[in-house]
Amino acid sequence: MTQKIILDTDPGIDDAMAIFYAFQAPEIDVLGLTTVFGNVPVEMAAQNALSLVELAELDIPVCKGTGVPHYGPKSTFAHFVHGDDGFGNIGHHAPKGKLHDLSSAEFIVQQARKYPGEIILVPIGPLSNIALALKLEPELPKLIKAVYIMGGAALVPGNVTPVAEANIWNDPIAADIVFSAGWDLIMFGLDVTYDLPFDGGFVDILAEKNPKLGGFVAKSSQFYMDFYSQNREERVCFFHDAFPLAYIASPDMFELTEGHMRIGTDPLMKGQTSFAPVGSTPSDLWNDMPLIKVATKVDHPKLTQHFIDTYAK
Repeated sequence: MTQKIILDTDPGIDDAMAIFYAFQAPEIDVLGLTTVFGNVPVEMAAQNALSLVELAELDIPVCKGTGVPHYGPKSTFAHFVHGDDGFGNIGHHAPKGKLHDLSSAEFIVQQARKYPGEIILVPIGPLSNIALALKLEPELPKLIKAVYIMGGAALVPGNVTPVAEANIWNDPIAADIVFSAGWDLIMFGLDVTYDLPFDGGFVDILAEKNPKLGGFVAKSSQFYMDFYSQNREERVCFFHDAFPLAYIASPDMFELTEGHMRIGTDPLMKGQTSFAPVGSTPSDLWNDMPLIKVATKVDHPKLTQHFIDTYAK
């Protein structure tokens, strides 16, 4: 039995790797790609998502979402990580397809009403679209099966500031709304994604197993690896965004910790995901927040082989 998902994304090179993984995983049924600003502007994210769907030769709707955070200045984007085109400056051709008529938030609500209790939302960019969907449909937590987020840093430092990870930092107000909504939520943050660097040969194996989709990942990832390999002796990359998807297919590879989360929204602590495991504090400021789970460990060899095996399908 496959699991219906909506993948909310800002492609982005690691997004591309995750999207292709989701397309190939037999356990996953992708109902649509909803796009958001983050790694790149939302217009580019939407076009890049269309390109990935076309490259995979699938008929999956792609929606354009919000291009700005709930509050504060517009993002400056991460072109220094993903290239000017979001695909590592490889000169991939523009897509021919058209975007869905609904916005990302509208599509999420439409599908949740169509399949109540069946959909897992998988946001792998800023949480802006998910927060907007909650405003459109306040009952959304009752209609959605679960939310698996790539973002945050519960027990480790951030990657944008000492305390904040990029996806949460890009729209902390939205993150606060989403984490406070009271649904089944698991966060896959830097605690596990930075714990597993993939060596330079990993993408070559993906290309060998799947010349078309894996080949695209290998080609586009060179720019990405240039960034991550600075000040390192070995060549590495991090495929953050595929982790929550891998959990859907094989949850036994992960260890989860349950607790309460507070999101920093002030200028100094903007985007901080402060985590209090169950029983760690008597403070109602924490314990009144809904319980969530955080991925705190992952089996490195199993996950690496799982990605390779899925690309080989």
